Amino acid sequence: MITTEPITVSWDELDRLVGILAEKVGRDHDLVLAITRGGLVPAGILAYRLDIREILVAGVEFYTTGGRTHEAPIFGHFPDPDLLRSRRILVVDEVWETGETMAAVFARIREAGGLPQSAVVHYKPGRSRVALEPDHYAALAHGWVTYPYKVGD
Repeated sequence: MITTEPITVSWDELDRLVGILAEKVGRDHDLVLAITRGGLVPAGILAYRLDIREILVAGVEFYTTGGRTHEAPIFGHFPDPDLLRSRRILVVDEVWETGETMAAVFARIREAGGLPQSAVVHYKPGRSRVALEPDHYAALAHGWVTYPYKVGD
């Protein structure tokens, strides 16, 4: 039976999950691209574990504070295409729910000539609305996930 109960992730559990993710990802990336806001902390931990020193940030909003979504991901800022061209980019977010944010980020990276690969802490396979799935994930989830840095959310 699949449970949709909410999950609360502790700092220790987050560290353990990112460790699993690091083992799956490997070390063949040139840089990490963190999707804000949720992907910032996992991206930083993952970059340390993979010894990747270059971390770029994509300011993207799909979910609103109240848990609703926009019609499409909204980009606040995105790295200059020259920083992405011909580079192997590990795109990190905390959760893959609809997949729409990751798909939009991948499209921009590919337009710039970069080679994206995704890594998320939690994957919700029953909720995805895109023809992609994560390249790497640490755990499956079916309900709402609260990370230690988002407790007041």
